Amino acid sequence: MAEGLAKQGHRPCTLEQVWAKVKELRQGITLLPDGSLQILNASKSDEGKYLCQGENVFGSAETIASVFVKEPTRIDLTPKRTELTVGESIVLSCKAIHDNTLEVTFYWTLNGQPIDFVKEGGHFESMRAQASSADLMIRNILLMHAGRYGCRVQTTADSVSDEAELLVRGPPGPPGIVIVEEITETTATLSWSPGADNHSPISLYNLQARSPFSLGWQTVKTVPENISGDMESAVAVELNPWVEYEFRVVATNKIGTGDPSAPSRVIRTSEAVPKTAPANVSGRSGRRHELVIAWEPVSEEFQNGEGFGYIVAFRPNGTRGWKEKMVTPSDASMFIYRDESVPPLTPFEVKVGVYNNKGDGPFSPIVVICSAEGEPSAAPTDVKATGLSVSEILVAWKHIKESLGRPQGFEVGYWKDMEQEEAAEKVKTEGNESSTILTGLEGNTLYHLTVRAYNVAGYGPPSGAVHAATKKSPPSQAPSNIMWMQDGSHVSLGWEPVRPLANESDVMGYKVLFRQEGHSNSQVIETQKTSAVVLLPDVGVYIIEVRAVSEGGDGTASSQIRVPSFSGGKVTSSQSTLHVFSTSSSSITLLLALMVPSTSW
Repeated sequence: MAEGLAKQGHRPCTLEQVWAKVKELRQGITLLPDGSLQILNASKSDEGKYLCQGENVFGSAETIASVFVKEPTRIDLTPKRTELTVGESIVLSCKAIHDNTLEVTFYWTLNGQPIDFVKEGGHFESMRAQASSADLMIRNILLMHAGRYGCRVQTTADSVSDEAELLVRGPPGPPGIVIVEEITETTATLSWSPGADNHSPISLYNLQARSPFSLGWQTVKTVPENISGDMESAVAVELNPWVEYEFRVVATNKIGTGDPSAPSRVIRTSEAVPKTAPANVSGRSGRRHELVIAWEPVSEEFQNGEGFGYIVAFRPNGTRGWKEKMVTPSDASMFIYRDESVPPLTPFEVKVGVYNNKGDGPFSPIVVICSAEGEPSAAPTDVKATGLSVSEILVAWKHIKESLGRPQGFEVGYWKDMEQEEAAEKVKTEGNESSTILTGLEGNTLYHLTVRAYNVAGYGPPSGAVHAATKKSPPSQAPSNIMWMQDGSHVSLGWEPVRPLANESDVMGYKVLFRQEGHSNSQVIETQKTSAVVLLPDVGVYIIEVRAVSEGGDGTASSQIRVPSFSGGKVTSSQSTLHVFSTSSSSITLLLALMVPSTSW
């Protein structure tokens, strides 16, 4: 349609005032009452300029309208209808046939709404390889992508659109609310409404349950065993009595298994007599005259009701009548029977049963358990104690294997002379150890010691007391007036002897410790003299110190000296240097010895 209008405050044009390209109006061209010119079914012959003139008493005016006639735009969208399965991909192709003088723009919609390519998570991509066509790629399709896809082509002259239908098959949707219709001790009757089949008929349903004792949701046995897709109810069987359950339903079709329904309300099955006996009935160590019976408690899942407890039955081996004891609470795992007339290691037949408010359940299989062997009956023999150092005493002993009551270890008690045995400190060993070292003791001190065996039943009798003293303390005086002379890699050392105090250990010799500066490990030279020669093996600075050695341990270290070591070459006597920490007559004597090589120290 082309329109020529004369406005600007003038009267509308009349038919006589219209000058058109054609002299006579053809069929389909109409002058409208408001002066507009309507052209129907426009063709190329209608192109041109149209003049409209208007006059009134005040003057005249005119306007010219240019009309261009273009070929109509057509569109081809393929495929028109497609069925896909979740996870598949497809390309929709939209081609435009249009006037080659016009530019075209493509727009894609889903169910009438523009597709947001940014927010769709990479599922949609618009591709345009040619100016007159556009493709829509849909990757890894989801159920939500089903619907009517529209392609609209827009030019400056017209706008056309077309639609294609996309049907997506997928696993079923979640079934409706699960209703628990009836509950017994071990069954629950359930019903539900079907969910969406998502264009693939539901083939079967799966019933799942959850309880405080299960690891998440578990498939339960049902009647019927296989629940077909046209059913909406089933019975869950082989449930545990007196347990809280939730139920849900999952649907499956040819495509796969869908999301589960919402859980049902929590229900508790009815009470019943317990059917599970305790497991692993066995004996435990105890005191003399005791029979200790232990078992694994029955889980709450299998207690089947309130008022749960245990029945412990036992009898001496070879007798007929059972003694029975009721044991609570429900998590009990041990019973101790004490009878002064029962000798150690007497065999008993034992079984443990269960009960609740509904009645008595089964007993465990009969096992034979012996009464406790009792505490050790004999004291260790041949106990010996030896002082090792200023703070250590070695204690050793032997045990009589024929003793009743097998020991699990030994206890050493020790106390200082002039103290009471009741104040003794104690150290325990485990297993068959036959010696131990007491540490942290006071120096130059006499100790009394006893040893006794022990087990779960208690302690055996102690041995007779033995005695041992710790060594005197090592000398507190450090070696003094240290002098040294270096000859190449050899360092000759000398020092004054250490004289211990009356309460200190006698000096047995000396240790010379030397290490390379920057290293932590020292090398040691032991000597009974007050001199030594040290060979420095590597280049570098060495740190040297001297300690007295005694029964009580090593004494106080001397002041450290730092000596450099050189590789190759040898320092002559005239080049040697004597290093002295203090001056005294003994220092002068050492100087003479060092200057005369043939003189022995």
